[in-house]
Amino acid sequence: MTIDSGLRRLALGTLLAAFPGGTAPDWAVTLLGEGLAGHTLFGTNVADPAQVAALSARLREGRPDALIAIDEEGGDVTRLDHLTGSPYPGNAALGVADDVQLTRSVYAAIGADLVAAGVNLDLAPTVDVNTADDNPIIGTRSFGADPQLVARHARAAVDGLQSVGVAACAKHFPGHGATIADSHLSLPTVDAPAGLLETRDLPPFAAVAGSAQAVMSAHIRVPFLTGDDPATFSSAALRGLLRETYGFEGVIVTDALEMAGAAAHAGSISLAAVRALAAGADLLCIGARVDAELVEAVVAEIVAAVGDGRLSSDRLLEAVTRNTALASWTRKPRTLPVRDAGLAVTAARRAVRVEGSLDGLTTPLVVQLVSGYSIAEGRVPWGLGPHLDGVEQVEVVADPAAAAELSARAGSRPIVVVGRHVHRTAAARELIERLAATHAVGVVEMGWPSSWRPAGARAFMTTQGASLANGRAAAEALSLTEH
Repeated sequence: MTIDSGLRRLALGTLLAAFPGGTAPDWAVTLLGEGLAGHTLFGTNVADPAQVAALSARLREGRPDALIAIDEEGGDVTRLDHLTGSPYPGNAALGVADDVQLTRSVYAAIGADLVAAGVNLDLAPTVDVNTADDNPIIGTRSFGADPQLVARHARAAVDGLQSVGVAACAKHFPGHGATIADSHLSLPTVDAPAGLLETRDLPPFAAVAGSAQAVMSAHIRVPFLTGDDPATFSSAALRGLLRETYGFEGVIVTDALEMAGAAAHAGSISLAAVRALAAGADLLCIGARVDAELVEAVVAEIVAAVGDGRLSSDRLLEAVTRNTALASWTRKPRTLPVRDAGLAVTAARRAVRVEGSLDGLTTPLVVQLVSGYSIAEGRVPWGLGPHLDGVEQVEVVADPAAAAELSARAGSRPIVVVGRHVHRTAAARELIERLAATHAVGVVEMGWPSSWRPAGARAFMTTQGASLANGRAAAEALSLTEH
């Protein structure tokens, strides 16, 4: 079948593709020249700042106004610094500090790093209100559980990024914070009535609707609003609520269409693309596992949908027009902030909270509990390790039976246990309490904190995240590193 070249170019203009590796394959550059909106960079594309800048420059040989997107949230979700951990604290830490100017400054600094790397669209900030303590996908990516606190920091984060010319994409509309499932793996349901959604989940999106260049749709089902479909496929959510009720005029970006919450529900990535466009989305993030063949398959399905009436040509043109306007916005000259070398760790320090006393915990054995990671986070280094000056650390899988061996290894030294979400497993809770029965024990919780506190522990510290900056702030508080 021959595809109309004009329709093909329009279809390409709705897509954010991706590719593996630190150099751009020829097809990725060629498609940009043929109208592709842009590419999303992932950790697999990143080695160091100079390499990313060169990669971005190579992509722009195909299209000078290409959108180059990345998930750079700071905190636990970083792509630029996935090899070391982010130098910035994330949203949970900024929310605890609750200084909107600090949040704006941190996001302006993140934006400056992105500008240097040639990135012009940050798939951040996360503005979900994390009201489910065991949320597997949001957690410390959220500014907090208070809708008004999240709303004011959402505004500050958007303003910070956009002050340096990086488009902000507030996510995940209409709110992923009350879920206990991961939309990468399934279609979560937020079965909340309209009134609760309006007061709990939506205030941050209302707060940024007039300023954010982009908003990302969530692959979550909200029955009263979206029926059986995810918000990404819901005209009532995207056109009705986001555009008409909140007056959002920017670009609606989809979360990755390869995720189960979209592709599995629609039947394929290509079918998901058509449904998202028809519902009102403008820029379609295909996902991380993309090649030229997949891009062409999505394009063919979009063109076919225009032909058979599933998608109007006016809707397709509207989407491309918005994406083009976004690309033009990113090319306006801006002034970058003067780099403040102490900003990130200062912000992280302000988020540290200690219950109990740290006295008697100097020169400890540091026990880091092996932790899993979400798909959004990826495997990124975390913990106190890089900041320990002459202090022994061991990494163990949480197992109560290990208490005797760890106690013997510690000898007369105190023990500091470092973990993420330690309350979630009985093995971790029991191990810590067994150690506390024989030693002076401090706990450093680097995940989303819960109400659980270990019996017998001398101190319980929360950092509100596990970034490089959070780890340094915790080590300093314990006097395990020099300030």
